[in-house]
Amino acid sequence: MQQTSRFSTTLQSEPGFVVAWRTERLLAAGFETELAGSLAEDGAVDLHAVLELVDRGCPPELAARIHAPSGEERRLS
Repeated sequence: MQQTSRFSTTLQSEPGFVVAWRTERLLAAGFETELAGSLAEDGAVDLHAVLELVDRGCPPELAARIHAPSGEERRLS
């Protein structure tokens, strides 16, 4: 029998929690609010890969463009 933690149950029942957490991580890394929100809501964006680029010195806007889903450019403010 597999046990489900209270934390994982909360994540499954509140998808907004995940988006909020992703947004907070991006804002803390220096992303502007609009871009952070856009990236956080897009499940196709690999958050860890984007943050790794920023940790290595890549500007947030460029990291977002590099990891935009194929054929899609992020609107940069």
